[in-house]
Amino acid sequence: MTDGTDGPAARTTVSRPRTGRWLAGGAVVVVATLLGLTLALRSGAAPACAAPIPPQHAAAPLAPAALLAPPAAGTVGKGKATFYDSTGTDGNCSYPTAPAARLYVALGPDEYADGAACGGYLDVTGPKGTVRVMVADQCPECAPGHLDLSREAFTRIADPVRGVVDVSYRLVVDPPLTGPLTFRIKEGASQWWFAVLVAGHGNPLRAVEVRHGSSGNWRAASRQSYNYWLIDSGAGPGPFQIRVTDTRGHRVTAAGIRMTPGQVQRSTVRMYGGTSGGSTPAPTASAAPRTPSSSPKPTARASARPSPSPSTLAPVDVSASPAVIGAPEGEAVALASSSPDAGPRGCA
Repeated sequence: MTDGTDGPAARTTVSRPRTGRWLAGGAVVVVATLLGLTLALRSGAAPACAAPIPPQHAAAPLAPAALLAPPAAGTVGKGKATFYDSTGTDGNCSYPTAPAARLYVALGPDEYADGAACGGYLDVTGPKGTVRVMVADQCPECAPGHLDLSREAFTRIADPVRGVVDVSYRLVVDPPLTGPLTFRIKEGASQWWFAVLVAGHGNPLRAVEVRHGSSGNWRAASRQSYNYWLIDSGAGPGPFQIRVTDTRGHRVTAAGIRMTPGQVQRSTVRMYGGTSGGSTPAPTASAAPRTPSSSPKPTARASARPSPSPSTLAPVDVSASPAVIGAPEGEAVALASSSPDAGPRGCA
């Protein structure tokens, strides 16, 4: 916006009246002005500065805050893609190992949705083709539609020298699974404070429920932004049954999950496609609250321009370390899918 300045005032030539008439007329004008001002003040007329603000200048109501939600099934998004260097194990989704072939993506806060997008898959199409990536991280500075890919994924769809390319992307529904569900109890967990990371589910998750042993009430866990599911008052000493529901309505139950913090436990339960195995229940224990450990912070990212690393498109494997604790039994249960005014201004 630029400031304008007024030009010189227009000049008007008038004939000066006789002195007597000018003085008399001036006196009348002054008296009338003073009388009018006095009457206005006594009558309580509002000063000009207290006049209501015209509607076109009134403050507009605040727009509702944008809803956080992962990319929706059946919707093709358009945006741009960049890439960054990462080990693949330090993302906000807390996965302890990188996906197969290091094909993963970080989403901006709106689409990361406080961890709701973790573990889902996107097909991303760029100038050179399409790559399937798993959501494994958050990109704090990315706007909706900005995908920050691993460098391995970026080289599948574009020349890394370009750095930024236009892309389209869509959520993959029921992607092929490479194995059964895995569970990792968080470090610091005990019978008084429970947190579990679920991986290998294919579709984003909607709910995780836990119960101690093979009977009793199911307790709903709350998803944290770092992708662990938390029961702040604990779930007992274990072993546990854990019931997992995804956004497509698939529900399965894995049993025999033990209280072994920091270790990955591979079940025999697939999110869809069949289950098998065996389990052993354990007695119920009382619970008392405990202060949880601190959650991970968003990871820093740095752009890079590596040489292309050609490889064939492979499904993402979120299975963690080879160490497996038990092979508990689980049963698959089919579910129906669900979609899931400013007042007048006062005088200064």
